[in-house]
Amino acid sequence: MAERRTVLAFATQGAGSNDEARILELLADHDVERYAFDRTRKLANVRRIVRMARRVRPALIVMEGTGAAGALAILMARALLGTPYVVSSGDAVGPFLASVRPRFAAPAWAYEWLLYRAAAGFIGWTPYLVGRALTMGAPRGVTAPGFTPHPEVLLSRDEIRDRLGVRRDALVFGIVGGLDYNENKGYCYGLELVRALRRVDREDLAIVVIGGGNGLDRLRELAGEELGRRAFIPGPIPRPLVTSYLASMDVGSLPQSLDQVGALRYTTKISEYVTARLPIVTGRLPLAYDLAEDWSWRLPGPSPWSDDYVDALAALMGSLTRQDIDGRRAAMPPAMAEFDGSAQRRRVGAFVTDLLDDTLGSRRRRAGR
Repeated sequence: MAERRTVLAFATQGAGSNDEARILELLADHDVERYAFDRTRKLANVRRIVRMARRVRPALIVMEGTGAAGALAILMARALLGTPYVVSSGDAVGPFLASVRPRFAAPAWAYEWLLYRAAAGFIGWTPYLVGRALTMGAPRGVTAPGFTPHPEVLLSRDEIRDRLGVRRDALVFGIVGGLDYNENKGYCYGLELVRALRRVDREDLAIVVIGGGNGLDRLRELAGEELGRRAFIPGPIPRPLVTSYLASMDVGSLPQSLDQVGALRYTTKISEYVTARLPIVTGRLPLAYDLAEDWSWRLPGPSPWSDDYVDALAALMGSLTRQDIDGRRAAMPPAMAEFDGSAQRRRVGAFVTDLLDDTLGSRRRRAGR
């Protein structure tokens, strides 16, 4: 009887999320059984995933994300059923959890170590994260840094600016992303843009911050009288229009901290900025040298919520010219292989195929003894 090579896949961000779409696309060349992860009932997923694994008997489980409920499920499936698993992540789990709940720093690091050490492999959103997982005990890894799911520019620059109410001749700094406010840091995406804007007296300058989350109202309040004049914070937009909105901007903000959370990331935004041909302003991060040396402005400061960073951003906003922007845009490569979705799908597909070959081969050898 032919050996079953089914892959059970799910994303801890939930059914229908961008993370789920990402992992299903990366695994599209395999026989995949999708588990619809329910974020409203996280613990219930543990029992359901183990039950599905018992019924389907997959050769491998792939989890996108590092949520505790999903991790408990794959660890139980490994212990009870002998099912190997792969983790895919865009974050350094221990430092990220510790940044949210500092009291749990030690358990968070132990959790990350266990998760990688017991895995059959790791899919990292950056090569830095793959190296971290290998160092912590993952036996093998592959990099898949993300791709733009909707690369088409469906609306023109002028159409988007007219929708927002932005002057057509304005110099626009902007960002698209989740506006989830971190109470410990006092920060969410776009906060650096609002703070810097309020320090610059320049009428042809504007910022656009797009996304939803509990930081949305905070940003609007902080913008004060600039809201609707030089600061435009409309909320979330349909995913197919993200590239159009980015293409209507002049400089994209890619804010990350220079610590073990931010420095190891690319974020999904950089592939979207590349697609939209948008130069970026960011910190002095590894990615800014490795990927965007000639088309980024690299600002000082340990984090985008630090005064050093905001002061430097305000100075850039006050002095930047169209010629400066055109020069950085001209330095952008026409395409970047790192963010080619079909190439990532082939790489991850080959990685999973090799894992399945090795896993099933080991089972055959054990059965033959």
